[in-house]
Amino acid sequence: MITPSELALYFALVFGIIALPGMDMAFVVGNSMVGGLRSGFGAVAGIVLGGVCHMTMGAIGIAIVVRAVPWLFTLMMLAGAGYIAWIGWSLLRAAGSEATADSTSTPSASTPKSVGRRATPAAAFRGAVTTSLLNPKAYLFTLAVTPQFVHPERGSLWLQVAELTVVTNATQAAVYGALAVAASKGARWFESRPRSRGLLMKAVGAVLLAMAALTAIEATGAVAGPVQPLISGP
Repeated sequence: MITPSELALYFALVFGIIALPGMDMAFVVGNSMVGGLRSGFGAVAGIVLGGVCHMTMGAIGIAIVVRAVPWLFTLMMLAGAGYIAWIGWSLLRAAGSEATADSTSTPSASTPKSVGRRATPAAAFRGAVTTSLLNPKAYLFTLAVTPQFVHPERGSLWLQVAELTVVTNATQAAVYGALAVAASKGARWFESRPRSRGLLMKAVGAVLLAMAALTAIEATGAVAGPVQPLISGP
């Protein structure tokens, strides 16, 4: 089981990442503005399904590594810490340019090409699933973050990943759902506030760097020993 404090930390991290403008957010905004609220919710549903796939693939990867070569789990934590630190540093560096961004940016640059003139709910759902599944960065992020919150010695890996998946999907549904409502009414509030976006990026970047440092300390200070076998199946 994952402790409430760990779930709270995971929620804070996931919320910060989901709230940052990106491919999924642009897809929801585009479909909501073109096809209305129903199309926006269709896109949100597709993104949530894609998130389930990402978490499942991450769990399978961890299970294979832990069962085959237990000590590689520590290396996964260190690699994940490095990746998270890189993301955090990149966000801090990009925050400055976001804060000073002018209003001449072309709106089409952030709008996915898959948002068409007839954005029906079904088409939005299929497009969101496809976009999510074809995004390699999502898999890399899941593989980097998931090992920081699962603990094989506490029991079923799948139960712990299921807890993280519920938090992830609920956060996606809440954030993107609210965005779909706002965007369906023609609100481009996030795109028109580069300074606010820059502040958010700085905050998330700092959290990522702090988390990477704590993970590296935990991994390097862990007592060497065999990892307990994972409890399989639900």
